[in-house]
Amino acid sequence: MTTSSRGRVEEVMRKLESALLDGSLPSGSRLAPERQLAEQYAVSRNTVREAIQRLAARGLLRVKPGAGVFVSEQLRSHLPSPWAQLVSDHPALRSDILEFRRVLEGATAYFAAQRATDTDKQKIRSLMQALKTAHDEQDTVAESDADAQLHEAIAMASHNVMFLHLQTSIISMLREHITVNGVGMRQQDPVISAQLMQQHQAFADAICDGEPEEARTAMHTHIDFVRRYFRQDEDTQTSAS
Repeated sequence: MTTSSRGRVEEVMRKLESALLDGSLPSGSRLAPERQLAEQYAVSRNTVREAIQRLAARGLLRVKPGAGVFVSEQLRSHLPSPWAQLVSDHPALRSDILEFRRVLEGATAYFAAQRATDTDKQKIRSLMQALKTAHDEQDTVAESDADAQLHEAIAMASHNVMFLHLQTSIISMLREHITVNGVGMRQQDPVISAQLMQQHQAFADAICDGEPEEARTAMHTHIDFVRRYFRQDEDTQTSAS
């Protein structure tokens, strides 16, 4: 391979890596066909093929014969299984998770309000509608699933590579935490379910209206509400034992 050919391959690799980093090629997504990528980057198909092979060798892409090229699921690098198991087995860690979520999601809400594109806002509004529909139908499982997806969409809308990858690196734990605890809270009391809906509407509206401080405050209010709920629940269980 000549020096110029090697440079073109590396240039395509950098562009694909940038797409992986900024979330425009999310984990599990399928890349455009070689021909289309070659046209997009103004290079030969051989150059695209070589760049894909190199990224696949690094575990960033997966080539599925007959199906295409996909972004590796490893980009959502899950926690090591012993730690994930500890989180699952010890509900006392819930407080630490919520404390972490308060910091991380308060920041992502703030920056999402500053940087969300029209597409981001459309996604957030769509998930809020799914949340409302599930709430009206009293489908607590679907409601909590939409809840988790909404928090993911806000992380994407922050357009901060570090926030995005910090969140996606532990998203399986956070998603399970949001979904499982959300189901429990919503099943416990319809008043609490309604309050959660109002809180989500507040931070979603603030983000879509471009109000960073309001978005961060609304997210903190939501997380603090969840923390108080579980603290009271733990105190009740302790008193009963």
